[in-house]
Amino acid sequence: MLLRTVLCLAVASASTVTFADTVWLKNGDRISGKITVFDGGKLMVKTEYGGSIPLDWKQIKTMESDQELLVKQDDYMGEKAKTIKAADDGKVILQNGEAPKTVELASIQQIIKPKPVVTDLQIKGNVDMGLDYKRAETDTDDYNVAFKTTARHGKWRHIGSGEYNRESQDSVVTTDNFDLEYSLDRFLTDQWFWQGRVDYKRDKIEDLERQRTVGTGPGYQFWDDELGAFSLGGLINRTDYQYTDGDKDRFYSVAMKWDYNRYLIGKTVEFFTNGELGKPIGNVADYSLDAEVGLRYKVTEWASLNLKAEKDLVSGTDAADLDTTRYTAGFGVAW
Repeated sequence: MLLRTVLCLAVASASTVTFADTVWLKNGDRISGKITVFDGGKLMVKTEYGGSIPLDWKQIKTMESDQELLVKQDDYMGEKAKTIKAADDGKVILQNGEAPKTVELASIQQIIKPKPVVTDLQIKGNVDMGLDYKRAETDTDDYNVAFKTTARHGKWRHIGSGEYNRESQDSVVTTDNFDLEYSLDRFLTDQWFWQGRVDYKRDKIEDLERQRTVGTGPGYQFWDDELGAFSLGGLINRTDYQYTDGDKDRFYSVAMKWDYNRYLIGKTVEFFTNGELGKPIGNVADYSLDAEVGLRYKVTEWASLNLKAEKDLVSGTDAADLDTTRYTAGFGVAW
């Protein structure tokens, strides 16, 4: 029994060593963990003892990894290496089933994990919160909460998002609205997909107090990997407007929808933008725009600071136009 226990511990220990990535630095230090990404001059290594550690690429002597990684030596072409083996100073050996290939570390521009075929449910998302309290001649309270979550399984992708904004000055509410949206994508190929979505907006202050939109159309996923994602979609929408005076509008429109995010500086900073530009069919409105752009700075694996700008515009309606620009700064969590 004791011998069996010892053997099991030995096997477990050997497995841990076998599947741990190792990075040797020029100063003689050695970092063990899991290589997640190399971009912007930083190699991110996830460790059990210190979380994700960014390493300066110029300070790396060599490294090894037993996981499959996509190694890019230019902006367009990459080579899937089944394993990476340590070599002489400033070099690594890529093994992909063919003859091993020795490359200079200085020639590598990017290392990411290849996008796997999604067979199990994968969920990711974030919540951003902004709070601003000002006590002066005019007291101001400002709240902003936004969330977005994505669930992917096989060829189906579910995206849910929402936002709530409220602002008051001397106890008088000047902004009070929320927005909820759900999208369902069905991938026809690895990149082409068909989307259906529903969106509901409620504003208790502006003349345009309710917006309900149902739409469908094709989309294209340009990329979706460790460093970000970018997709464009074309939609045919049916939209209902309801105004504070009781008037209503119903119309069809065509729209372009985008969703882009990109991690920078070793995944410590994220740039993101998403939105929709629509053109109604008929004379109900000239055009509509709902967009946001911002930055997130990762403080820990799950916490971040964020700064973003939002634009909500409906031009040419029968009632007063809607034109709102909002800037927020705050903190958030991700999963």
